[in-house]
Amino acid sequence: MVTERIFDLAARAWQASDVQFTEMPGGASTRRFFRVSAGEHSGVAMFVPDATRPDEIAKTSEAGRRWPFLEVRELLEARGVNVPRLLAEDCDHGFILVEDLGDETLARYLERTPDAKAAIYRRAVLDLAAAQRALDPSQQGALPQDSIVRARAFDFDLLKWEVDHFVEWGMDARCLPLSLEDRAAFERAAVYLAREIERWPRAFVHRDYQSRNLMVRHVEKEPQLVWIDFQDALLGPRVYDLVALLNDSYQSFSREFVEQRLAEYSEALGLGEEDRARVVWEFDFVTVQRKLKDAGRFVYIDRVRGNPDYLGFVEPTIDKALSSLARLTEDPELSALERTLRRVTGR
Repeated sequence: MVTERIFDLAARAWQASDVQFTEMPGGASTRRFFRVSAGEHSGVAMFVPDATRPDEIAKTSEAGRRWPFLEVRELLEARGVNVPRLLAEDCDHGFILVEDLGDETLARYLERTPDAKAAIYRRAVLDLAAAQRALDPSQQGALPQDSIVRARAFDFDLLKWEVDHFVEWGMDARCLPLSLEDRAAFERAAVYLAREIERWPRAFVHRDYQSRNLMVRHVEKEPQLVWIDFQDALLGPRVYDLVALLNDSYQSFSREFVEQRLAEYSEALGLGEEDRARVVWEFDFVTVQRKLKDAGRFVYIDRVRGNPDYLGFVEPTIDKALSSLARLTEDPELSALERTLRRVTGR
C-alpha cells in the first residue's frame, strides 16, 4: 500500500514514473516519513496513520476539517513564515508530499557550526516574534476566526493534564516513591500552574518550536530557518515557544545566553522595561510546567510506543524545571513544589 501511494504522489507532483523511495528515521510521533526521488526531483512523503489521541486531551474536533498540518501550513505561509512547499496530497489515504529540505535540522547545524549559535538563535527568536505579530488573535484579520489554531488552546484541562502526565510517567512509571503528601503537593502544583498560565493573554503557539523541528536552508549562503511539525499549533502563553526553544531538552545554554535571546524577543515586540521583566518571569514559570510534561512524555514514549531514544533526556529535563523553580523562590506554591521534587528525585 505504501509503495502504491508514494508512486501516486510522485505522479501527481512530477508526472514521474522512475520513482525511488527510502524510509527516514522517525521521531517521537507515530507518523512515518519517506524520502522520494524521481530524476532531478526530490520530496518527503509523510504518512499519518488513522489514529485518535487516547493518550492526550483532545484540543478540538478535527472532523470535517482539512488536515491540521495543511491548514496550519497555509496559514503560516500566508503570514510570511518559512514552511515546506506542498507538492501533492492524498489525505484520504493518509499521505502528503512536501519539498525535501535535506537533513540539516537546527540541532545538526549547531553540531557543524557551533560558533554560529548566537546568530541562528537570534534568527529563531526574531522569526517567532514576527509570526506572533502576524498571527495576533487580538488583531482583526490576523488570525482567521475559523482557523483551527483559534479553535484550540492551552486551557486549564490541557495544562493540568500535562503535569499529571509527568506524575503518571515521570514518577509512578519509574517507581519513584510518592507519599500521599507528595501526591497532594503535585496536585496542588498542577492546579496552580494551570490556573495561572490559563489566565494570561494568548498568542500563536507552534507547540514544539525546538532544534529538531527547525530546518536550516541556505539562501545565498545565509542560513534561513524553515518550520516543520507545526500541526498542533494553538493559542497559549507568548513564552511557550521560547521555553521550547531556549530550554530545549536536546540542547544546553547558559542563563546569559537565554536572557540575551529573551531580550531580543522583547525588543522585537517593542516591549517596555516592565513587560520585559515579565517575559523573563513568565519564561521560568512556563518552563516548570513544560519541562515536567516533557520528562513524563519521554518515559511514556518508551513504555507505550516502545521507543527508548528519549530516556537519556529525562533527568536533564527535570533539572531544567528545577533550575527555573530555584529562580521562583518568592512564590510559595512553587517553593513547595521544588522541595517535593528535589526530595522525591534525590536532588
